[in-house]
Amino acid sequence: MKNISVSDIVGEWKDPDFESGLIERCKNAWKKPISDLTNEEMATYLRQDIAVKEILPLARERVSKGYDDDTEMFDGELKEIVEKLKSN
Repeated sequence: MKNISVSDIVGEWKDPDFESGLIERCKNAWKKPISDLTNEEMATYLRQDIAVKEILPLARERVSKGYDDDTEMFDGELKEIVEKLKSN
């Protein structure tokens, strides 16, 4: 399960009619195995409701272990979205 990518879960990337930093971040990690996603990439996908079922368990594991890969846009970014999803 950890070797699958968002592309495997959601399907091939389809370019939208516009560009943004968010779109670029998602596109750049689309085919990366979810276990190789950075904390920031995980947080981005979780906030966008993309592959939540598959990514959330890995994100929870990272948060519980205090794993910090120094990629988050702000300290505790992944933890914040994991906690938000827990309360929903």
